[in-house]
Amino acid sequence: MNYIIVIVLILFSALFSGLTLGFFSLNRDDLKRKAHLGDKRAKKIYSLRKNGNLLLCTLLIGNIAVNSAISIFLGSIASGVTAGITATGLIVIFGEIIPQASFSRHALTLGAKFVWLVRILVIILYPVCWPLSKILDKILGDEMPTIYSKHEIAKLIEDHEDLKGSDVDRDEERIIKGALSYSEKTVEDIMTPRTEVILLQADQILDKKTIIKIKKSGHSRIPIYKKDPDDIVSILYVKDMIGENLKNKTTGEIAKRSAIFVDCGKPLDDLLNEFKRKKNHLFVVLNQFGGVSGIVTIEDVLEEIIGVEIVDEFDVYEDLQKVAKKKASKKNLNKV
Repeated sequence: MNYIIVIVLILFSALFSGLTLGFFSLNRDDLKRKAHLGDKRAKKIYSLRKNGNLLLCTLLIGNIAVNSAISIFLGSIASGVTAGITATGLIVIFGEIIPQASFSRHALTLGAKFVWLVRILVIILYPVCWPLSKILDKILGDEMPTIYSKHEIAKLIEDHEDLKGSDVDRDEERIIKGALSYSEKTVEDIMTPRTEVILLQADQILDKKTIIKIKKSGHSRIPIYKKDPDDIVSILYVKDMIGENLKNKTTGEIAKRSAIFVDCGKPLDDLLNEFKRKKNHLFVVLNQFGGVSGIVTIEDVLEEIIGVEIVDEFDVYEDLQKVAKKKASKKNLNKV
């Protein structure tokens, strides 16, 4: 009979040990969120987990009582030393290691199955555990709030958007995820490469041919260089040509706005602040050697945040970065 009692007690020891690790490996805020999203398992566990210290006292006292009982019953079966060694081995292997390994991997599923049993235990041990839990609440305070990483916040938003009836729509999800990730990228990731940028020389006459070229480019801002494309000096705003007498005028004479340069390795959040500070919409991108790599506009940054291309009625290509990549891949194929 004592053998059967010991086996039952070891099972209870395993259960208490596994539940303790399982319940407290589950974040309380995550449980609350999942319960709100309709997860029945999380809803069951959260009803207990929200009173963390009461749950902890209940499970620990239950586990201590069961482990003590195992030692007592084994003592009636074997001698003192043998009983002590046997009890320790059984508790460590079957009462701690195996159940904790199982519950740590399947905490939500296994925990939900035994919520009813824990409720009964809470009621039985309430006179002892409630005062202890209140003392712990007073001394330790509430649990620390959860600090989520950017990836975790993005996953939370994704989960909400996927839920039927969610007040987060797909566009909002895309914008939030874009806002969280854009600071991890640099200017080089979003710039329009030099090969796809229309450049005009400063002494180029604004004749009919040049004006048609500007119009066909579909760009409202065009970099102007002196002798070499790496020597960009100003930016021609197409709107500055309106109302001007362009006869025999050069691009350099009309382009009166100085070029502003930015390093290709600058993070996008710093770039956005730079745009706001300089009150400009286009920067010339320099590589590590000081040469011109391309251009970047404030629209490029906003596109990274909202996740869609900003295209006006004058744009010839929706995404010049993609055009450049396609051309580069074609060149590589031709080499092969």
